[in-house]
Amino acid sequence: MMTELPLDQVRTLLAVVDEGTFDAAAAALHVTPSAVSQRVKALEQRTGRVLLVRTKPVRPTESGEVVVRFARQLARLERDALAELGVPGEQEVTRVSVAVNADSLATWFLEALTRVPGRERLCFELRREDETRTAELLREGLVMAAVTSSPEAVAGCSVRALGRMRYLAAAEPGFVERWLAGPSPDGLADAPVVTFDRSDDIQDGFLRGLGLDGASRVRHAVPTSEGFVEAVARGLGWGMVPEVQAEPLLRTGRLVPLAPDRPVDVPLYWQQWKLDSPALATLADAVTAAASAALR
Repeated sequence: MMTELPLDQVRTLLAVVDEGTFDAAAAALHVTPSAVSQRVKALEQRTGRVLLVRTKPVRPTESGEVVVRFARQLARLERDALAELGVPGEQEVTRVSVAVNADSLATWFLEALTRVPGRERLCFELRREDETRTAELLREGLVMAAVTSSPEAVAGCSVRALGRMRYLAAAEPGFVERWLAGPSPDGLADAPVVTFDRSDDIQDGFLRGLGLDGASRVRHAVPTSEGFVEAVARGLGWGMVPEVQAEPLLRTGRLVPLAPDRPVDVPLYWQQWKLDSPALATLADAVTAAASAALR
């Protein structure tokens, strides 16, 4: 016997995940909290799976992520269909959620959004996340597309290569005089370093590639791309700076290269839901075009 997923129950689960609580979902859906709870329980009974972890805010289980992703894809197809039919109202504006890493957001990704024709009436919702973790947001159904460093397609998604973002080891000249034996990587393992956050491994990976063990205990975490570059340029520490941001600072002498012959290239990929969605197709073409102009 085929099991069906009632649309009202699926949409209710999505509302609970988006709103964070049963009460907030009830207010958004204009129903009672009891009705929301009953729908979610009925969906769990129908699927034979626990779909939500009842925390505050609630979060989907692994099975719940599958249903949430289905719900978002269903909503996307519904909006596209209404747009093609010319149905007026709030459906005229199409929301597209995308996960993108901070360095891409600060350098080339906004250019991609400007390439989307204005007649498409797309509303972008960007979620900033490390390129190694953006695919997780896609897998959880929280976004429709992502710039990621993973070439392995998330289930139900397509993937295409965008290019390579190049990073250069660099530091401020005064920092080099204080901490290093000239503009070279010697001594970097003990010198203060700037990182994006605690999960940022590109600096340590660079040291490992040079055969240097250890990492400085002085690690400044600056969680914005622009702030990271400015922190390095002000001499707080050395860091791996995106080439496009490093070049003007290298030309003016605010930064000096530490290992110009040892750049680090991070491959980037575009992953999106496998949907026949005009909105996603238009965005994918714009992203690919902008990436081909900005990335290696």
